[in-house]
Amino acid sequence: MIRAIQVCKTATEERVVVRKECASIRALVSDNDNDYRHRNLAKLMFIHLLGYRTHFGQTKCLKLIAAPRFPKKRIGYLGLMLLLDERQEVLMLVTNSLKQDLNHTNQYIVGLALCALGNICSAEMGRDLAPKAALCSIRIVKKVPNLAENFVNPAVSLLKEKYHGFLLTAIQFCTDLCNLNEEALEFLRKANILDLKCIEVLVKVLKDVVNSPYAPEYDVSGIADPFLHIRLLRLLRVLGHGDADASDSMNDILAQVATKTESNKNAILYECVETIMSIKDSSGLRFLAIDILGRFLSNRDNNIRYVALNMLMKAISIDDQVVQRHCATILECFVLVSECFFMIQDSDASIHKRALEFVYLLVNETNVKRLTNELIDYLHVSDQDFKGDLTEKICSIVEKLSPDKIWYIDQMLMVLSEAEQAILQCLDVAAKAPHWPIGVDVNLTISRPHSRSQSIKGLLRKM
Repeated sequence: MIRAIQVCKTATEERVVVRKECASIRALVSDNDNDYRHRNLAKLMFIHLLGYRTHFGQTKCLKLIAAPRFPKKRIGYLGLMLLLDERQEVLMLVTNSLKQDLNHTNQYIVGLALCALGNICSAEMGRDLAPKAALCSIRIVKKVPNLAENFVNPAVSLLKEKYHGFLLTAIQFCTDLCNLNEEALEFLRKANILDLKCIEVLVKVLKDVVNSPYAPEYDVSGIADPFLHIRLLRLLRVLGHGDADASDSMNDILAQVATKTESNKNAILYECVETIMSIKDSSGLRFLAIDILGRFLSNRDNNIRYVALNMLMKAISIDDQVVQRHCATILECFVLVSECFFMIQDSDASIHKRALEFVYLLVNETNVKRLTNELIDYLHVSDQDFKGDLTEKICSIVEKLSPDKIWYIDQMLMVLSEAEQAILQCLDVAAKAPHWPIGVDVNLTISRPHSRSQSIKGLLRKM
């Protein structure tokens, strides 16, 4: 069947082959052909992956799951996870088979049941199977949050494990418990493991991972288990949020991660920055986080720049003073992105907009003149499509934070002389301004901004 589909040159030929195979499988299903049922279900899964309807084969998954032999059960569970989802009522018919297979003496059959439960568990199945499926508890707790208290102690006890696979599962499970249940979060902050607090254990594990020598079984591109790095940082972020004592316990290790991690390990550095900005911390560690984001802005990868700008927009709402020191680097982002337009055919214009939105948030009474001048300078060289948004932001900044009338008029005239496409919008903003001088005609031509500026200054001095 696969060979016949692969040689098809058109979609019509493929549909003919698939229709013929489906008809043949339907006939065999109606004849209760037990010998080839697993083979027919495998064909149906392939047809399903091609995008064709295979609903008539869903109940055959249940029959194969109930079969005593492992090869047939394996195909049945694979079909269950692929052809069905948690919203279908027929899924309740498999609950009893899952119960039996979770208690099976064959570890591979138990693994099949656990894998299926972790992928398609519904709330009803979670209530029925919760005592039997500890390894699938993450999905069960997400579907039935009121069962979280039953899993807190087992989850904490798993943090004692040394094997990274167990640790990954345990840390992810603890993170989900904390996000879903406030009582679980408080329990983990106070829990003791081997005479140490839970947070101290997590800090120790992260320190061991950061300082661990080369281990080929965990090494990924020169990093010792980056997945465990990231999971640990995310759990520490949850535990430290809003808790000063917990935050103090993790300050040193976060500083170590931020300084020892190589600059090209962007995923770990980003998670470290997000953790630093989420916990209760003095500005010292936040300066280190903003330094990392400043380096991200100098990266040639637009995706990294965009992520850095998003994080900086969050950071400015947390600690404005820390972000102000990087004004120059952020404004350079405009020029760097313009250069990228010449180097990359498929450039992302959202970088321009995100950088503009951030600079707009960054402007205050103390830096309004400097940042406005930078934005107007960039207006001279910006793309025509971008001038409209840039003009709107500059006009809004000038109107809200103008220190005096003369400076206000000067900036508006410079904007009007550059933004040809947005001139009507700017004139409308200027005309509605409360301190626009009476007697000044908003329909002035824009051919001689300098002489016009001088005439308006004269009017203002007479007022």
